[in-house]
Amino acid sequence: MKLQRCKTVFALIIINKAGGLVYNRTFYEGGLQKINTNDLLVLAGTFHGVHAITSRLSPVKQTQAQAPPTQPPGLLTRPEPPSGLEVLETENFRLQCFNTMTGTKFLLFTDTTQANVDVVMRRVYEMYSDYVMKNPFYQLEMPIRCDMFDRKLSSYIREINNR
Repeated sequence: MKLQRCKTVFALIIINKAGGLVYNRTFYEGGLQKINTNDLLVLAGTFHGVHAITSRLSPVKQTQAQAPPTQPPGLLTRPEPPSGLEVLETENFRLQCFNTMTGTKFLLFTDTTQANVDVVMRRVYEMYSDYVMKNPFYQLEMPIRCDMFDRKLSSYIREINNR
């Protein structure tokens, strides 16, 4: 007998540009195994490092026609900007990463069948912009402690998980 899988958002982790964990929230207790704070810090730092490495692994391509006259023909160039690791999927969950222009990373853990994860990610980022970044008491790169962000985020994810 196979268990019925539901489309669920399990958790959100926000990592600052230095690789530090600034926010973590679990939305569905029955999804992922609980890990302690120290393991979350290790996860944030490890993902930050892997993301940095994978962004440098972007494939190179030859562009002879676009080479400026000062450079030799056949120069290897990289497409801009390199993206790094964006999706990691296992048989139990999907990890989607959204990297902002400032280097902040949003990691959303969802069920593998969850649709429109990019739309969810965009909405989470909008809430972050509205309730965290516009909060005059929030200090950049510090842990996020904004009640309004927590409430709006919880309400939005609850709506998704109850569909």
